[in-house]
Amino acid sequence: MEYKLRPWKIEDLDSLVKYANNNNVAKTMSDVFPHPYYEENGKAFIEFATKVSPANILAIEINGEAAGGIGIHPQGDIYRKNAELGYWLAEPYWNRGIISKAIAEMVTYAFANWDLTRIYARPFGSNKGSQKALEKAGFKLEAQLPKTFFKNGEYFDELIYAIRREV
Repeated sequence: MEYKLRPWKIEDLDSLVKYANNNNVAKTMSDVFPHPYYEENGKAFIEFATKVSPANILAIEINGEAAGGIGIHPQGDIYRKNAELGYWLAEPYWNRGIISKAIAEMVTYAFANWDLTRIYARPFGSNKGSQKALEKAGFKLEAQLPKTFFKNGEYFDELIYAIRREV
């Protein structure tokens, strides 16, 4: 299935709300990704995602709709050569190889646009699909931290996956 990464735009609001308002997506995201997901959440997100140039948060467009998002978040201080990767994909498009390709594309984009040597992601230990997507994109498991995430009244393991640029 074809997809493309591109900057967010206000015209994406309806599809963003439609796909983001899904507990199966939200349950393995940080709490800044709300559930339920309302129009005002989408407007605030699009405003936030379109403030930086080059864009560090991109829409995953499928069939003309924003059906997910992927972002690179450069860190500061002694972590300044690192960036955190975050992403989500609409449930109808899971298990089609889209997110692993989008991750690999975002890594290339991030290394080209920021002075980074390491990109990491922190999936839930219970999110096997995310782990598989990261591994397919070349990420290696660096750590497993037991019961560090607390979401919806439960503890979850935090995994740390990373990919490094040769230095």
